[in-house]
Order: sequence, then structure tokens, then C-alpha cells
Amino acid sequence: MSLLEQYEQQYATLIAEITIQIGQIPLISERKELYAKIDGGLVEAQELIEQMGLEIRELSSIQRSTATSKLNCAQVELKRLQNEYKKAREDSRKAQAINVAIDDYEDYYEDVSMSHDQRQRLLDNSERIERTGNRLQEGYRVALETESLGAQVLGDLHHQRETIQASRARLRETNAELGRASRTLNSMWMRAMRQKVILYTVGGCFVVAVVVSIYLTFSSNARKA
Repeated sequence: MSLLEQYEQQYATLIAEITIQIGQIPLISERKELYAKIDGGLVEAQELIEQMGLEIRELSSIQRSTATSKLNCAQVELKRLQNEYKKAREDSRKAQAINVAIDDYEDYYEDVSMSHDQRQRLLDNSERIERTGNRLQEGYRVALETESLGAQVLGDLHHQRETIQASRARLRETNAELGRASRTLNSMWMRAMRQKVILYTVGGCFVVAVVVSIYLTFSSNARKA
């Protein structure tokens, strides 16, 4: 086997390996090592083509024509693989960008959902705070009404106290007047009793005087007879 045939065989094997590796690009997540192998394989394939070109120069004109045709096909194949590799990398980059965008969208959706949940919790808290504020306002209103009612009750009690005190004062005045009236009545009764005693005494004396006068009259008449 000539050196050119060895180069051709190595090239064919290398192209087959590169083709398989390019087909693995969409299937592997960690592509850095794979890209390094493909890049190295393409460089090696280019070197093999150059070596085959050097060997073709040493051939006869008839052999050179056939070998040159094979070399041109190899170059076209290598160019096709390079374009395919470039396209595969670009597609992989786009797919990765899409995946990143999807992940970002999912993260954003989660953030939005979380923000929605947070907003919902904030709304719930706001409603609870509002209800609590309403209850506090209602309690404050009731407290004001209670305070007003208490002030009114205190005012009524104060007025009633003043009324009671005035009634007590009037009662004391009435008691004093009743005492004075009682003393006046007692004094009048005593005077009436004294007047009755005097009247009875005078009457008794008058009766005695009449009786004595009658007695003396009868006695005088009896002595004259």
C-alpha cells in the first residue's frame, strides 16, 4: 500500500469519526471536549489533504488526474463537514440560548408567581389591617359614645345631687319651719291652757261668790224672820 493510499484510508476513517462526533453535538450537554475533538479532527483532516496533495505531485500524469479528482472530492467533503460542524455549533448555541431563555422565562414565571403570591398576601394583609382598622374605629366610636354617655350620666348624677342637696336644704328649712310652728303651737296651746285655767278660776270664784252671796242673803233673811 502506497503512502497516498494510507493517507486516503486515514482520511476516510477520520471523516467518519468527525461525522459521528458532529451528530453527537445535539445529544451532549457538555460539548467543550467534543468540540475540541472535532476541531482537532478537522485540523488533522486538513493536514492529511495537504499530505495527499504533496504525494499526488509525485505521481505520473495519468495517476495524478485520478488522484486529483479524489483529492478535490476530499476537500469538498472536508468543506461540507466544516460547514456542517459550524451549523451544528450554531444550532446548538441557539438551542442553548432558547433553553436559557426558557429557564429564564420559567424563573421569571416563578418570580411572577411568587410576586403574585406576595401581592396576594399583601392584599390579604391589607384587608386584615383594614378590617382591624375598622374594628378599632368602631371601638373608638363606641368608646366616644360611652364617654359621652358617661359624661351625660355624670351630668345627670351631678344635677340629681344638686337637686337632692337642694331638697335636703328645703327639707331642713321645712323642718326648721315645722319646729318653729310646733314651738308656736306649743306656745299658743300653753297660753290657751293658761287662759282656760284663768277662766276656770275666775268662773269658780264667780260661782263661789254667787253661792256665798246667796248664802248670806238667805242667812240674813232667816235671822230677820
